[in-house]
Amino acid sequence: MSDPTERPSAQQDTPTNPATDEANTSIPVTPGIEAADYDSSNDPFSQAFDDQQPSQSGWSSATAGPQWNANVSNDPAEAPKGRRPSSRSEAAKGAHGEELLRRLSLVGQGPQHPQLVDVDPRAAHPALNLSGHVISATFTVPYKIAYRPGADWELHPRRGTSALYDSLSYLASAESPWNHTLIGWTGEIELSIPKVPGARANSSLHAHPINQYSAPIPTEARHQHGESNNEAPEMKIPTSDRGRLEKQLERDHGGRVYPVWLPDSIEDDDSFTLNDQQRWRRYGEHELFTLFHYKTNEPNDGRSLRKAWADYYRMNRAFADAIMNVYKPGDVIIVHDYQLLLLPSLLRQRISTIYVGSFLHIPFPSSEYYRCLTRRKEVLEGMLGANMIGFQAYSYSRHFASCCTRILGFQSTSAGVDAYGTHVATDVFPIGINAESTIQSAFHSPDVERCIDALRERYAGKKIIVGRDRLDSVRGVAQKLQAYEIFLERHPEWHDRVVLIQVTSPTSIEGEDDKADKTANKISDLVARINGAYGSLSFTPVQHYSQYLNKDEYFALLRIADLGLITSVRDGMNTTALEYVIAQRDKHSPLIISEFSGTAGSLGSAMHINPWDLSGTSDAIEAALTMSEREKEYNHAHLYRHVRRNTVQAWTSNFLKRLLTNLSSFDQSFATPALDRTKLLTQYRAASRRLFMFDYDGTLTPIVKDPQAAIPSDRVIRTLKTLAADPANSVWIISGRDQNFLNEWMGHIPALGLSAEHGSFMRNPHSTAWLNLTETMDMSWQSRVLAVFEYYTSKTPGAFIERKKIALTWHYRQSDQEHATAMARECQKHLEQTVGKEFDVEVMTGKANLEVRPRFVNKGEIAKQLVREFGSERPDFVLCLGDDFTDEDMFRALNSSRLPPEHVFGVTVGASSKQTLASWHLLEPADVISAVALLNGQSDAGNAGAVAVVDGSVPESRL
Repeated sequence: MSDPTERPSAQQDTPTNPATDEANTSIPVTPGIEAADYDSSNDPFSQAFDDQQPSQSGWSSATAGPQWNANVSNDPAEAPKGRRPSSRSEAAKGAHGEELLRRLSLVGQGPQHPQLVDVDPRAAHPALNLSGHVISATFTVPYKIAYRPGADWELHPRRGTSALYDSLSYLASAESPWNHTLIGWTGEIELSIPKVPGARANSSLHAHPINQYSAPIPTEARHQHGESNNEAPEMKIPTSDRGRLEKQLERDHGGRVYPVWLPDSIEDDDSFTLNDQQRWRRYGEHELFTLFHYKTNEPNDGRSLRKAWADYYRMNRAFADAIMNVYKPGDVIIVHDYQLLLLPSLLRQRISTIYVGSFLHIPFPSSEYYRCLTRRKEVLEGMLGANMIGFQAYSYSRHFASCCTRILGFQSTSAGVDAYGTHVATDVFPIGINAESTIQSAFHSPDVERCIDALRERYAGKKIIVGRDRLDSVRGVAQKLQAYEIFLERHPEWHDRVVLIQVTSPTSIEGEDDKADKTANKISDLVARINGAYGSLSFTPVQHYSQYLNKDEYFALLRIADLGLITSVRDGMNTTALEYVIAQRDKHSPLIISEFSGTAGSLGSAMHINPWDLSGTSDAIEAALTMSEREKEYNHAHLYRHVRRNTVQAWTSNFLKRLLTNLSSFDQSFATPALDRTKLLTQYRAASRRLFMFDYDGTLTPIVKDPQAAIPSDRVIRTLKTLAADPANSVWIISGRDQNFLNEWMGHIPALGLSAEHGSFMRNPHSTAWLNLTETMDMSWQSRVLAVFEYYTSKTPGAFIERKKIALTWHYRQSDQEHATAMARECQKHLEQTVGKEFDVEVMTGKANLEVRPRFVNKGEIAKQLVREFGSERPDFVLCLGDDFTDEDMFRALNSSRLPPEHVFGVTVGASSKQTLASWHLLEPADVISAVALLNGQSDAGNAGAVAVVDGSVPESRL
């Protein structure tokens, strides 16, 4: 790579801080290894994808497949080829010495009698009509991409999230029974920079920074402190080059990789213009990642937040479009992590019976913290589009279910959430690593042995404590250093006998303001303070390296360590802990891990600490360093057995098997997705003859105990007035309320049509006269029903009767619900066996009420009549909203009409998980008004995403 001073403007400059100073980052972690040893020709990170032919994967029984994770062994000599040996004689054939022992260790591993679902999922679940194809959606493709106009693209393995990429690589390998396609954003595309021979590729100085705080600052004079160069150069990528990348991904790296393009604009010649590429990260990394790790941002005017939310929605919708381009019936979709939380619901909106599983790799916060999220409802609704949601730890699953109940009103248990007419399962899947590949990398590389020898020589006679974390405040590096300082203060006998080697790699989370810079400076200050107080000319108690680690150095550190120390204050999964256990196969050194790490629950034999308890962590360090060899071996045996058994392959298989089991156990055919507001707005703008039908109670206003208190808010009145003022709109309120109530609260809107008592009376727009549609009917049944209602009112304290002109309603909202519900069932049965058989009436159950009305009068008949009134030119947009059983008649009538389905939006309202004839779902009356406000062009932060998709951006008037 070229000298930093010659970088183009795509590279970002930041204020200098000690943690990212070139003088620190250019020092190898392993002593005695010179710069020549870091030549790119020797760097596995640089060489992982140089070959044009796909290399052998690191899987124990796979043949060929993609190598997406730089920590996975690529050497065919190290990776066993083909299937796993079935006998000891087959394993020993042609092998000698250490290779013979390694092959023999493979015999007998894994299940002796695999289940049918492990071999042929389609045969195991024939009712699901599976295609055998899995589509994995991840935020970015596993490569860092550089653009060379008119030539092949440069692809480099993307660092971090090794477990995720190992899982995807397994699904694409011959060991998996599935065919696989990976869909991910291209990431921030950089312009290709010619490599400088001999340039180092593994230090943070020459790494591709993800954000301004992870980019080290050159010390040359022409780069002054405080200068900023954040603007990335504008790139135009023609169709031919985009096609070349897509073919290159599939051709060179085995397994299909489908990139998602997120252009700022599209030119007339179909070229994509890329400018502000980091915008797609902002909401996920600034809002979701921060809050999910129990941190909050400083308040602002909200405009930038609404723009970020719009970009987040657009990005998720782009993923949904990409998946639909490759989807076939029977495919299984797996959505990964916090950047794509809206994707399950967006997919469910396209195909209501689609098979979707989702896994959150980071923590999920408690409801008290989650409620601070501005778009809390939308995120939960997005996640609930999945058939099953997986979490790293049980507490995260419990927090999610609690949020769904407290914020959305859905019923939930430890097994899942009842939402949108179906059951969304929740489960716990602690992630693993590719243990076999880790063993190969840690124990079968001469370079690792050379690094170990150099480390032993430098730190001879000293205990080595190893920490490796990202430069995020949630990783707890500051707490680790403070606890270590207390340890040195309390135990002077350990001075000059112990060293902490702390490696902090640049954060993958884009910095905002100067938070990341403050974290780096705090760590540097702590390191300087500890070394100043307890170090000497010949000894430095803390060796801090702020850089990416070479793979060989990384495993050498893990193997040489006398103690692994992980003090995350919040963490979803920590693969370093699992790799440390594997690397300690022979030495058995103890592991200290924070109880706030999602991995801690799986590692019961490790030493668990509270990172905020600095004194307790200090005591744990002392106990670990003085632990007996017998105790070390005992604890490590349990840890090692767990990590070897619960690999990433097992995690992937278990997740898919559990998903298929849930799909087979619960009927998904009645799932009703959340309303697709983008589709609603698009169709509304394209239509010229529009019909709106609103129920009143529970749709425009919340359900209250006293029906007379359910008066419309000022916003409801203004929204309806604006909607009805458009001459292309025919707006009707179709309610069970009587004429007097509707006249009092809605009658002053002349353009609004009213229908009272479920369609018994109608008042046309721009008219004051009511039409009685039941004036010729025999109403003698009312006296008998009234007598029955009076009897049950006397037996049910708090119940009362509402007498309308046509219908009679018995309300029990204010009564004890257990007793009143029993009385209502008894009353209903009595009426159905008497009055219901003698007269043409029906007994209807509502929300805490029982109503008797003429059978031929219902909302469905009114809906049919309103559609017929349009004549031969049928309406090209129909929005019908209701919340209870009586509104199903409208949905039924619209479904049986000859209107095109894409023109009809039947929406059920409420948190109930009932099965409905409606096609869409909204949670509460506030969402109804929000959706109508979207059509009126009024400002609503929740609609920013839909507006951004339809208009291409969010107008300032909507921010």
